[in-house]
Amino acid sequence: MSKPPLLAVRHLDAFYGVFQALFDLSMEVNAGEAVAVIGANGVGKSTLLKSIAGLLRAPPEAISFDGAAIGGMPVHAIAARGIALVPEGRGLFPSLSVEENLLIGGQLNRLGPWNLRSIYQLFPVLAERRHMPSTALSGGQQQMVAIARALMSNPKLLLCDEISLGLAPIVVRDIYARLPAILEEGVSLVLVEQDVVQALKATQRVYCLREGRVALAGAAKDLTREMIAAAYFGV
Repeated sequence: MSKPPLLAVRHLDAFYGVFQALFDLSMEVNAGEAVAVIGANGVGKSTLLKSIAGLLRAPPEAISFDGAAIGGMPVHAIAARGIALVPEGRGLFPSLSVEENLLIGGQLNRLGPWNLRSIYQLFPVLAERRHMPSTALSGGQQQMVAIARALMSNPKLLLCDEISLGLAPIVVRDIYARLPAILEEGVSLVLVEQDVVQALKATQRVYCLREGRVALAGAAKDLTREMIAAAYFGV
């Protein structure tokens, strides 16, 4: 008998006021799995992550995590259950140092492998700059702080929204090179990404969204460029 998924999204509709952004969307993530969500701008990728993290309200049964319905729960309650979001744009506290930003992420006091020591082993450059204001770092280093702050909560599920956005390719490769070490610690991953090549390399399964719906889903190794292009553009 197969184990139930860690995260299950079932027939999710999502709205901004009267505007509907997601339509009857279903997806799942298994424990220890990395899943990519790809698609063009404005198709609902970030809306999906916001719904899972509690930033957008959802019907209780539309989202379940670790066996419990969490749709519509407050953000802090969802975080306490073990879901952490790395938001698009990083969302760092500019008046705080790198280490102060990280310590905020650890305030939930969840048990797990991630603490300042393990974070600095994963991202040595942050140890070197731990007393600097977060705004004094390069864009890639700020993205590392955002990921590290989320890990400090010792999540079971890490949601990453466009972590390569605006970064040079060499920096993107450096960040992606750290993801296997994160997964080895038992963290599951949902990766929203426009860099399809990176997304396919880093994950086991892929969901492609178009106009707020799942247009394609499958194992990353099985999806061809033609299949993805057709799902992207509806051709």
